[in-house]
Amino acid sequence: MMLDCVIVGGGPAGLNAALVLGRARRKVVLFDSNSPRNAVTHESHGFITRDGIKPSEFRKIAHHDIAKYPSVMIRNEKITDVKKKGMLFELVTEEGECIQAKKVILATGLKEIHPSVDNLMNYYGKSLFSCPYCDGWELKDLPLIVLTEFPHAFHFVKIVYNWSKDLIVCTNGHKVLTTEQKEVLQRKGIKVSEQKIKTLVGENGFLESVIFEDGQEVKRNGGFVTPQWIQASHLGQSLGCEINQLGGIITDELGRTNIEGVYAAGDTSVIAPSQVIIAAAEGSKAAIGVNTDLTQDEF
Repeated sequence: MMLDCVIVGGGPAGLNAALVLGRARRKVVLFDSNSPRNAVTHESHGFITRDGIKPSEFRKIAHHDIAKYPSVMIRNEKITDVKKKGMLFELVTEEGECIQAKKVILATGLKEIHPSVDNLMNYYGKSLFSCPYCDGWELKDLPLIVLTEFPHAFHFVKIVYNWSKDLIVCTNGHKVLTTEQKEVLQRKGIKVSEQKIKTLVGENGFLESVIFEDGQEVKRNGGFVTPQWIQASHLGQSLGCEINQLGGIITDELGRTNIEGVYAAGDTSVIAPSQVIIAAAEGSKAAIGVNTDLTQDEF
């Protein structure tokens, strides 16, 4: 069977794309390897009518919505390769099956590379987070750490300041702030430490203090981490999709990439800001792009 579209990735972007294409009566298969970046997240925020929902519950509701449309199938398999042959695409599953489709939506998301701090992942998703818009409200007015090793630290700290004024910026031995930037932060009462962190201390995922290699200990009740993001899949690169400076796949307003017939949505293209509602909206736009182009092809 020739598919109208294959969607690679079962996060909010891929799920919303499947919903829109199902309602457009398109034959679609969504491939979901079930390895979401927000697997450590206990609640998702910022999505109207779904604020505070568990990611697993969000997926369950989405699958229920999509099940109403018989032309859409969800398969819990990984796509390992994709090639463009003429105007069609051949995708290979991890089981070796070959699937043909007219269009492809890449909604494979990102992988996070975290600062090299001992036992950081014990706290990530419970008291340390990456997005203040998603989790800042729950940490408001607490003594927080901002753990960052990257040059965009200055802007990020200024954003976090909106939720808590009791901040210490820890660069874990890296020089990522200029003298002028440090002076600006210090005038706001924001401490800056360029010492390397020895370990984090707390219980059951809830941070209590940060211990530096020089023996200094600072009490903290949570905070934010700025990871480095990279594409979770090689498929976009293998197809020849252009990448922007942040590492996202470049698209137009309807998710089209520079490769005709290939679309990208969610964190795959919009690296920041990164929210469930934005990813879902990007999936909707990419699906409209696919349906628009399929219709144009038919006429």
